Amino acid sequence: MTAMTAANWNYPTSVKFGAGRVRELPEHCRALGMSRPLLVTDPGIAALPIVTGALQVCKDAGVPCGLFAQVKGNPSGRNVEDGVAAFHAGGHDGVIALGGGSALDAGKAIALMTGQSRPLWDFEDVGDNHSRVDVRGMAPVVAVPTTAGTGSEVGRASVIVDEAAQVKRIIFHARMLPAIVILDPELTLDLPPRLTAATGVDALSHNLEALCSPVYHPMAMGIAMEACRLVHAHLVRAVRDGRDLEARGQMLVASSMGATAFQKGLGAMHALAHPLGALYDQHHGTLIAILMPYVLKANEAAIGGKSELLARYLGLPDPGFAAVLDWVLALREAVGLPHTLAEIGIPSDAVGRVGAMAVQDGSAATNPIPLSAQQYDTLLQHALAGTL
Repeated sequence: MTAMTAANWNYPTSVKFGAGRVRELPEHCRALGMSRPLLVTDPGIAALPIVTGALQVCKDAGVPCGLFAQVKGNPSGRNVEDGVAAFHAGGHDGVIALGGGSALDAGKAIALMTGQSRPLWDFEDVGDNHSRVDVRGMAPVVAVPTTAGTGSEVGRASVIVDEAAQVKRIIFHARMLPAIVILDPELTLDLPPRLTAATGVDALSHNLEALCSPVYHPMAMGIAMEACRLVHAHLVRAVRDGRDLEARGQMLVASSMGATAFQKGLGAMHALAHPLGALYDQHHGTLIAILMPYVLKANEAAIGGKSELLARYLGLPDPGFAAVLDWVLALREAVGLPHTLAEIGIPSDAVGRVGAMAVQDGSAATNPIPLSAQQYDTLLQHALAGTL
């Protein structure tokens, strides 16, 4: 099967895969009871044909949309509040979350908050906070990713920056999972090589960290393994030729698979990337790409067996941990992403601050080796200096 072949599946939600399927958007909105949805998107693409075309398709089909595009690269609580205000001001009855991970996360959070009486942070993924949600106040969501990275279109949570506290918080409810997802590779064809690379390595990280997580979840393990293979086969192709529809389509699939697989858990890559993103407003995928080999090295003692399985599945020479690490380093170099945090302007004084935040991040709990704040800071020092 290629990206030109249309397919539907229902895991973990209703997914419509294939080139050109964004044109089905109005019928999927109507199926969820929407007659005037709010389209939430990235400001960088709001005026581009990706968005204007979707708006026109809906208008022509009698499903006029409002537009909300005030979403930061790391979406904030204020972005969500402003989106909810736009939802109510326009009399909207559902959300189309169209764009990269930031737009998808913001769109899902806006849909959650349209009918809540509590503030957003009351629904942080801690304990049973999700039980506070009034599900009757939630709006339906159609998710349309334009990057192959976060997999947020098949997730039940949103990562939102609490700017007052300078931390990223995970907002969770099972019904935040979009009801319908459109995976249309045509929407990703114009994504620049650097963003294609960074988002693609983020998709890899979700699968790689899920695979390495100590949690027992054999279904997620299988999904993660196959998604790593898809990244291995298609990411470099997508970066080198952005018009390669098959590579774009398979990376979209790998991205969705990652967010499905990480039910098994994430790890230190995300435990460090979340506070670094919140403090320094850096692109999440770029942070992940830099951190990946250093985290793998820190976890080496606990992931040897899984590394061998992955290396054999990918057909790497001399299967084992070294083969996987060499593959990750070669992949990152092939797609042109940096090797150190210093290269993107992360200051050395992040050490001593970020480690303590990483320990508190929800992703830390499923790292293969429990790390202390001091160990996270040591790992951060390696990533700043480029020492493996």
